[in-house]
Amino acid sequence: MTEHLKLRIHINEPWDFLRQTGIEELTGWTIDHEIDELEEWELMLDAEYKMNGVKHHRVLISPRYVGEHLSKIFGAIVGFPVRVAHRMDGEWHYALAGMLSVRREIEEEI
Repeated sequence: MTEHLKLRIHINEPWDFLRQTGIEELTGWTIDHEIDELEEWELMLDAEYKMNGVKHHRVLISPRYVGEHLSKIFGAIVGFPVRVAHRMDGEWHYALAGMLSVRREIEEEI
């Protein structure tokens, strides 16, 4: 059975994302991490966000820098820089940037 990987993205671009949406982090899950060949992962959001009048329920994440792979998240201490796309008019549009990290459950942090 495929295991959901729970992720958190702290959005740092656009700089006024918090003002526009009322949130500064996106949380959700993916199963795309189990396919090594994928260069992008689709993240199903725990809670939607609304930006420019459009509600978004999922995002597409990819490494921010050329030559990197999202699997580096498993060895990252603080986070991993990513580009974040949302769906508009049936296509993915990169509009955000942030730091990706594995979301830990509260019990694991103690």
